[in-house]
This record gives sequence, C-alpha cells and structure tokens, in this order.
Amino acid sequence: MKRKSVVTIHVSLLLVVIAVFIWSIIKPSSYLSWALEVTPALIVLIFALSTYKKFRLTTLSYVIIAIMAILMFVGGHYTYSKVPLFNWIKDTFDLKRNHYDRFGHFLKGMFSIVIRELLLRKTLLTKGTWLFWIVTSISLAISAMYEIIEWISFIIGKGGKTAKNFLGNQGDIWDAQWDMLLTLTGTIIALLLLSKLHNRLLRTELGKVNSDC
Repeated sequence: MKRKSVVTIHVSLLLVVIAVFIWSIIKPSSYLSWALEVTPALIVLIFALSTYKKFRLTTLSYVIIAIMAILMFVGGHYTYSKVPLFNWIKDTFDLKRNHYDRFGHFLKGMFSIVIRELLLRKTLLTKGTWLFWIVTSISLAISAMYEIIEWISFIIGKGGKTAKNFLGNQGDIWDAQWDMLLTLTGTIIALLLLSKLHNRLLRTELGKVNSDC
C-alpha cells in the first residue's frame, strides 16, 4: 500500500472519530458520566496522535483504536445501559438487559492487536506461543484493572446515579466476571483471526519489524 494512501486512510479515520466525538459531547445523558466513559479513549487517541510521526502504527491498529474510541463515545453519550439500538434489541428479543456494555467488552478484545504490535516492535519477542499468551495476559489484566476502577468509582460516588451508570452492572452480581470473560474471548478470537493480516501489514507498511513476522 502506497504511503499516501495509508496516510489518507489514517486521516479519514481521525475525521470520523472527531465527528463522533463532537456528536457525543452534545447534550449527553450526563456530562460527568460522559467524562468517565470517554477519558480512556481520549488518552489513547492523544498518545496515538502525539507519536504518529515518530512511531506510526499499522493501519489495522489505527482502525481498532478508532473503533474503540467510537464505542466509548457512544457509550458515554447515552451511558452503556441505555444505548437505543441495544434497548431495541432488548425489547425485541425479550432480553433481561441492554447488552451494549457486553458487546463493547467483547470488541475491546481487538485492542490485543495494538498490544501485539507494541510488543513486536519494542521488545525482543517474536511471533509464536509466548507472544500469544503474553498479549492475552496483558489484555485480560487491562480488563481487570478497568473493573477495579469501576468498583473504586462506585465506592467514591457512594452508589449515586453517575456511579451506577459508570458501573453499568444492571443488577447482575456477576457483571465484572462476564465483562472480563468477554474481553478474554474477544482477545483470543482477534489474535487467531487477525494476526496473519497484522504480520503482513507490519511488513508492507513498516518495512520489517521482526524477521519472524
């Protein structure tokens, strides 16, 4: 893929993300809840933008980052338990809860590809079994850390409306365990399905990275 084409794709992704961000900040369900939900995405986006010239990632990694950001912006605007499309799914199929948060945690498993790229490019790890399990472990650790942050926020917020929206368990005592399981499942599926494509992009877009890639 030509360098100009790659940059065009990256700019297009950024414009889409900015557009969704602007939409999300207009009259959200709660500005405090919005801030809690979108802050992780903003941190990752700022890091990706600030390192773009010195440490450019593959297009696949940027697509995944864009999807994650959009996912969080939508969740922040409505709160995860009240996203309209998933409310419709809930009512149509007579489900017990809005599953947008579960869907989101599953998709967050795709971030494992970004983790994989960082490890391949910044450490001596090469592709193989060790890389697979280390990436999986880091992905699961990030998921667990997020659940701990939600729990701490709930305690600090004394179980108020904003804290409950951020926690988003919708009355399920096993919500944290489900979230981590879905992230783990999403991680394994992403690594199995996308690693070959990722290796090819590492070669074609970045030149080499690892002789084993």
